[in-house]
Amino acid sequence: MAERERLLKTLDRVISKAGLGSRTEARSWIGTGRVRVNGRLIQTPDHWVDLERDRVTLDGKPVRGGEKIYILLNKPTGYITTYKDPEGRPTVYDLITDVGQFVVPVGRLDQDSGGLLMMTNDTQFAERLTNPDYKVSKTYLVKASTRLSDDQLEQLRKGVTLNDGPTQPAEVRRVRDSGKYSFIEVTIREGRNRQVRRMIEAIGSKVLKLVRVAIGPLQIRELEIGKYRSLSPGEVKSLRDNKRLP
Repeated sequence: MAERERLLKTLDRVISKAGLGSRTEARSWIGTGRVRVNGRLIQTPDHWVDLERDRVTLDGKPVRGGEKIYILLNKPTGYITTYKDPEGRPTVYDLITDVGQFVVPVGRLDQDSGGLLMMTNDTQFAERLTNPDYKVSKTYLVKASTRLSDDQLEQLRKGVTLNDGPTQPAEVRRVRDSGKYSFIEVTIREGRNRQVRRMIEAIGSKVLKLVRVAIGPLQIRELEIGKYRSLSPGEVKSLRDNKRLP
C-alpha cells in the first residue's frame, strides 16, 4: 500500500517535481488549460496522477517519462533558466524548442552568466551532479574588475567567508592580466547561489564577466553560443562516475 501511495501524486505536484516551475505556477497552467492527462484536458490541480500509468503533457510535450535526454547548451548571457518568465525575458527554453521533451537545468547559471548548462529529464542524474556530497567540480572563467594580487588568489584557494558560511578551498589559476583587469579560472565543488561572484567580492573585487566552461569532465569546447548538442553515452557515463573523459 505504501508503494502504491508513493506512485500517486496530485497533478500540480507532478509538474513541479519535474522541475518545470513552482506548484503555484503549475496550478495556473492547469487552470488555463495547458495540461492534459492521457490526452484529456484536466483543469483540476488536485487531480490524482498514477506515475506508472498516466501520461501528463504540458503544451503538448510530455512532462516525464520516455527516453532519457542529456544535452549541453552554451547559454548566452541575458537568458534565464526558468521555463516561463512573467517579465518576458528570454529563457533557455527559447533555444531548445526542437528537443521534443521537457528537460530541466542541472544547477544554477544566473541571467548575467553564460556558458555550459546541462539540461536533462533524468532527475536522478541531475541530483548526482548537483548534490555537494558527490563533489562534482564546476569550472568558470572570470574577468575581475581589478587586477588581482597573488595574495587575493591565495585567499580564494584557501576559502573565503561568505554570509552563509566559509567556502571550501577552490582551485584557482591566473589566466592573464590585461590593463587593470585580471582573468582567472576558478573551480569549485559547491553549488551556492552566485557563489563565484560572492567569492570575488569577498576579496575586494567584482565579476565583470563569468562563463562556466566545465562540469566535472565535461567541457564546453567549441560549441557556439546559443547552440546545444546531445551528450554521448560515454560523456554521460563519465559524468555519472565523475571521471576524466578520454
